[in-house]
Amino acid sequence: MTLSSMVVSRDWQEVSVLECILGGLHMNVEVESEPQQALSRLSRSKIDALIVDCDLSGTDQFLRDLRRDHRQVNTVPLVIMGGPKSTTALDDTGALFAFEKPISVEQAVRTLSAARNMILDGRLRYHRAGVEVPVHLRMNGQERVEGRLINLSQGGLQVSTDAPLASTKPLHVSFELPGAKSVLKTQGQVAWQDKLGNVGIRFVELTQPQRHMLQVWLAQEYFSN
Repeated sequence: MTLSSMVVSRDWQEVSVLECILGGLHMNVEVESEPQQALSRLSRSKIDALIVDCDLSGTDQFLRDLRRDHRQVNTVPLVIMGGPKSTTALDDTGALFAFEKPISVEQAVRTLSAARNMILDGRLRYHRAGVEVPVHLRMNGQERVEGRLINLSQGGLQVSTDAPLASTKPLHVSFELPGAKSVLKTQGQVAWQDKLGNVGIRFVELTQPQRHMLQVWLAQEYFSN
């Protein structure tokens, strides 16, 4: 899945550099030369990363409008660029990243890569991947319960099982991810369950290798769709 970005600038030389860098980071680029048109487009469509040239006339008002509309501000990591004499302060804009013109390719790659990683971390943290594999559940001192994994995220999983589970006791959870080389064995706790046998389980203990394996698998699933 390709991410999206918007560059608000009329400095076409710098825009062309940004288009090359963002393309290399697998991000689509939209360019707007008028801040108010950019604001209108942001209200209609989802943009993952917004890059604003503070030397462009009208950007001060544009940034104030963005800060007033918290829904728009929170949907994008905001990147500011400006010349050495730019008077725009980073804290006043709400931007998370900044770099100066003329653009240093090395600095821009580093800054935009950090912004992209932040976007992906946010998406993957809440992404649920549908997957159907057997899952084994066991409470201390009780027989193992068989179920089917329905979906999976970094925070937990949803399973389907015919056996009711106690919501206050820790669970031993084990399942094998498709394509993974090992079985994931960890502890969980029932977060919710319904009368149809659907159970939501949150992870309460993941080792760092397990967490990394899960993050990599979820990222692969996310970008393969």
